[in-house]
Amino acid sequence: MKVIIAAGGTGGHIYPGIAVAKEIVSRGGEVLFVGAKGGLENRIVPENGFPIETISSAGLKSMGIAGKVKGLAILPKSFLDSLKILRKFKPDVVAGAGGYVSGPVLLMASFSRIPTLVMDSNALPGFTNRQLAPFVTKAALAFEEALEHFGKKGIVIGNPVRNEFFSIGPSPDGDKVNLFLTGGSQGARGINTAMVDALGHLADVRDRLRITHQTGEPDLETVRKGYADAGWKESEVTAYVSDMMGKFRDAHLLVTRAGATTCAELAAAGRPAIMVPLPTAADDHQRKNAEAMQDAGAARMILQKDLTGQRLASEIKELIADSERLRRMSESARKLAKNDAAKAAADIIEELAAGGKR
Repeated sequence: MKVIIAAGGTGGHIYPGIAVAKEIVSRGGEVLFVGAKGGLENRIVPENGFPIETISSAGLKSMGIAGKVKGLAILPKSFLDSLKILRKFKPDVVAGAGGYVSGPVLLMASFSRIPTLVMDSNALPGFTNRQLAPFVTKAALAFEEALEHFGKKGIVIGNPVRNEFFSIGPSPDGDKVNLFLTGGSQGARGINTAMVDALGHLADVRDRLRITHQTGEPDLETVRKGYADAGWKESEVTAYVSDMMGKFRDAHLLVTRAGATTCAELAAAGRPAIMVPLPTAADDHQRKNAEAMQDAGAARMILQKDLTGQRLASEIKELIADSERLRRMSESARKLAKNDAAKAAADIIEELAAGGKR
């Protein structure tokens, strides 16, 4: 079985695709990723052992007039690039895990009468996936609310997570608490700024904290200087983390955004978190995700409008002072985990492949 997975833009799109790809390969299948030229997927996908081809592609949603004109101008080449890859690889199924790169690849697959699958992890499917709904064969969804956009094509399976997250055990013993801050693959300025401001308020617990802070490229030097100026020179400040499983494994507490993939990975790993939802997320879905995690006892939520260095430091201090509470939060997180979503997606892909061309 040969499968193309189109995914790009953010880790929230790429990593679920990788989780499904690993399951397909474990069953003897072959997977090729397709991404956008210059996209983050060109680093993440090869790091996880998969080949990738790229197409010229640009977004159309929320891009402004100039951005929309550029995106429309690139579309003919996007379609041509996609068609060349399809004819060369000859997939049995084409799946789209999200990002605007999915659009031309799945459309060309549909027009070529190759079975197609959309994977979407949000209650409100992304713009590209909503536009693809009339053309795809099936849709693998994480939320019941998304079914209305795909009708009978939709199947709710949860959000695929790489198996390695489920094998992460309890947080390590030791005198220090490992705090891991991540705003996702591209970083989060709100979290970065608040944490630098929080360092002074955390001075009295410096001996108890070991901090790893993933900033994203744009804020790296500013955040590094903030840590150095505050005297936290032993902290690890990095733009990008390739071994995310390792950081989750070492962490006792995380500070994160609240995207669907992040929530699913926290649940799979059984790690407590302070969550700062992205306020510009479509239909405020990150806030809904964080509220669900908080209601389940797995996380604490701070809205970005309320996020200050003092507030963040206060939340961190309160949690690291209560190891029993962190343990209970970890247990609550694990209860939310669904470990069969990647398998379910692979099952759908196998069924589509067995059905042959439409």
